[in-house]
Amino acid sequence: MPLPNNFIKAVYRDPDVADYKGNPLIEALPPIMSLKQVRQGLVGKISLDPKVIFSDGRRRAHEIAGLLDDFFQPISNHVRLEEKISIMIRRGYVGRNPAVGSMNSHLQDGYERIMSGDLDSFRFGQAKSTARSLSLIGVSGCGKSTTLNRILATYPQVIYHDKHNLTQLSYLKIECPYDGSLKSLCINFFREIDRHLHRDFENKYTRKRLTPEVLLAQMSQLANQYAIGVLVIDEIQRLSRKRSGGQERMLEFFVQLVNVIGIPVILVGTPKARPIFELELQSGRRSAGFGSVFWEPMKNAVGEIDQKTGKKKKTEWCAFAEKLWKYQCLQRREENLPDDIRECWYDLSQGVQDIVVKLFVLAQLRAIATGQERITVGLMKQVYKDELKPVHPMLAALRSGDPELVVKYSDLHVPDIDKQILELREIIEERQQKEAESQESFSGNEQAKRLHTLLVGMDCDPQLVVPLIHRAFKDHSDFSVRELVPHILDWYVDPKNKVRSSGKDSTLKPVRVKDWYKLDGDDLRFKTSQSAETDLYEQMKRSGSVFNMEDWYKNVN
Repeated sequence: MPLPNNFIKAVYRDPDVADYKGNPLIEALPPIMSLKQVRQGLVGKISLDPKVIFSDGRRRAHEIAGLLDDFFQPISNHVRLEEKISIMIRRGYVGRNPAVGSMNSHLQDGYERIMSGDLDSFRFGQAKSTARSLSLIGVSGCGKSTTLNRILATYPQVIYHDKHNLTQLSYLKIECPYDGSLKSLCINFFREIDRHLHRDFENKYTRKRLTPEVLLAQMSQLANQYAIGVLVIDEIQRLSRKRSGGQERMLEFFVQLVNVIGIPVILVGTPKARPIFELELQSGRRSAGFGSVFWEPMKNAVGEIDQKTGKKKKTEWCAFAEKLWKYQCLQRREENLPDDIRECWYDLSQGVQDIVVKLFVLAQLRAIATGQERITVGLMKQVYKDELKPVHPMLAALRSGDPELVVKYSDLHVPDIDKQILELREIIEERQQKEAESQESFSGNEQAKRLHTLLVGMDCDPQLVVPLIHRAFKDHSDFSVRELVPHILDWYVDPKNKVRSSGKDSTLKPVRVKDWYKLDGDDLRFKTSQSAETDLYEQMKRSGSVFNMEDWYKNVN
């Protein structure tokens, strides 16, 4: 009988650790990864062709939107979490080895508890749990769930051991239900088992009015039967203390997940679940584990000095922002991330990775839609103001540093992000339609249209280049598109060159004040458009554009 598509057959490798050898559940897992392999395994896979920058706005909008799903840059938090999970899964299997019978002892022990109705009955003393627990706390959007999913994806989820006639689930991830009840949480467990193993345990165990304690015993049996490596319970803050029977009952439930089910458990939630996590820490003697990890947003700290080079080390925020900055599809993009934009970007996002990426994506789409084709401090602030209103309270709480405010606003999300992207795409399409109208006079000349798109991408005015392209094809009909470009650019920048358009003289016009924001970044008119009149001088002074007479005078005297 063929295996389901999501099953793989076990292939055994020497785990190279004495405690792990001879255990098929561990030997069937991928080898323990090096630090380099962890980073390579977690990094997002993005393929951005540089030529895309000169594509039309609609194509670029699709490329930019893909960053929401594909961009992932590992930082130290991710590496530490991967190591903890790697240890938890493997150590959890040490006490459940089908090759030496300890797994059968666990199964027999679970059977005794189900039949007797006594969850504290441990008739078989040798069924010792080696499981550990871990609590992961952080505000929404800081990357907890995304990181967990990427780490777990480095393991095959369902492994079939033909030799032992055993199906192994290396991990199982469930979410707390919105109604906040423990019983619903147990039902979610059965539902996920059914989804991955193609069974029907949910109907089997939910037809009767069973208590959470009885359902827990059933979960224990299934967890051992299918050798679950680690159980991840996400969105733990949804659990209602009232519907779950109080904090103590909730605490006992989580302790039993580790001690009774006997598998490692990771609890994930926002600071709103802090009371649950604090109680779990207080009960450390009953539930051995790795404690709690507070997953903080990236910090905009001052880099440490490298003792070897004497230069400042690049901080995680700088490295993350500069990596993301490379994935611009804007035709007037700044190649290097300016300091003022980096500082503004951090202030607006507070280092929350989800907000950092969303702000970057929306800013690019707005830059294309307006024809600005570059990200500036002003543009980023406007996008934050218009598009990210729902998360303003959470980010304000993070800026304040007040723990109570952080707890209060810790689980806000950015709703309708797809709707916002679609609306910006519509604006981009309208703009592109106007540009297409300026190409109608080319009468199906595809080379002329391609040349027009290329020149517009090089900051040329769409209307002004049309007569220049006509002149180029008339005067140099035997030239390739690449050879025509320098000729047209020479005509474009030289106001003495005149060309006929519709029987009238057409000369290059000065740039209107309202369009100064479209000019090159080192153009004084562009800098003026990005500053209030009162602080333009200070901005130019900071950037070194103004000669400092006072400092010069002090040095020469």
